[in-house]
Amino acid sequence: MSGILRQPAEITYQTELDALKAEDVGNKPENWALSPQAVVTYLLGGKTKSGIEISPKYIGNRRLIETAVATLATDRALLLLGVPGTAKSWVSEHLAAGICGNSTQVIQCTAGTDENQIRYGWNYAQLLANGPSREALVPTPLYRAMESGTLCRLEELTRMGSDVQDTLITVLSEKMLPIPELNEAVYAQRGFNIIATANNRDKGVNELSAALKRRFNVVVLPLPDDMAQEISIISKRVAEMSASLELPMPLDAQSEIEKVVTMFRELRGGETLDGKVTLKTPTGNLSTAEAIAVMVGGLSQANWFGNGRLDAENLSSNLVGAIVKDPVQDKAVLEEYLETVLKKRPAYSDYYKIINEVL
Repeated sequence: MSGILRQPAEITYQTELDALKAEDVGNKPENWALSPQAVVTYLLGGKTKSGIEISPKYIGNRRLIETAVATLATDRALLLLGVPGTAKSWVSEHLAAGICGNSTQVIQCTAGTDENQIRYGWNYAQLLANGPSREALVPTPLYRAMESGTLCRLEELTRMGSDVQDTLITVLSEKMLPIPELNEAVYAQRGFNIIATANNRDKGVNELSAALKRRFNVVVLPLPDDMAQEISIISKRVAEMSASLELPMPLDAQSEIEKVVTMFRELRGGETLDGKVTLKTPTGNLSTAEAIAVMVGGLSQANWFGNGRLDAENLSSNLVGAIVKDPVQDKAVLEEYLETVLKKRPAYSDYYKIINEVL
């Protein structure tokens, strides 16, 4: 298993999950691996009674995670909503890992997703040879989750067409999936539920119908309000990813993370942190996830092509790639930011010089 690039959460954090399970004395909903309180501890971090450290998977408002877990303990589905880069998929994966020990029952929703990918498909060789039968039926992750009483994850729910979205209404309201070809139905076992994610920034989003909206409890995951909190999130994830990718973590990483976060927050907020200069905002989101990607890209460049240091030389190209999504509009925004803000900050002189070279 050592050659796998990224393990599911329940394998990566198996030691923590086993420690929580061993000491978990709370009441559990049927088919849950952990009690709701232990699931929250798994996501937010803490210690078991015997002192085993549980690392935080999500740094943010505790009440949001408690609401998400409480929702999944009912018969109502959960929709994690937010702009891109707010850890919706990350939280979804860890919720599934903590609750049922299986985060891999995932449907990636796209414009091309059809009903067969949501409900079930067919092995056409068997279908043509023997006609419709259980043996010819190919279960989807949703089908398997209903049968086993576990969770199914729907990524980017609003990316698929509204008519396909509404396939879920019967599943969510009646807790059953009709199979008219066999004159049968699959009935959901206790513990079954759905975690969906969605964002409202992408083009081509299909609005959820009112009937489907009513069947979801919505939890909005925001971008971090506090700069120190955002720096903490990025530092933690970059350290984890550098270890996973076997990229050395330079000693100067923290100061460069602070500079990148400062630039991201100012550009996406439309003003400098002191509020003295109003700025134009780029078309992208400049999310926490994108800041992590910039830092990891810089680490790779520093390791393979640079001097091993995380500095403007190794980060600037990644910064420009994150900020300039529209080659005309965003380039103008970044050029103005360089001249009105970074040029006047001595600590950012290297960024001012090298970003201008990259542009």
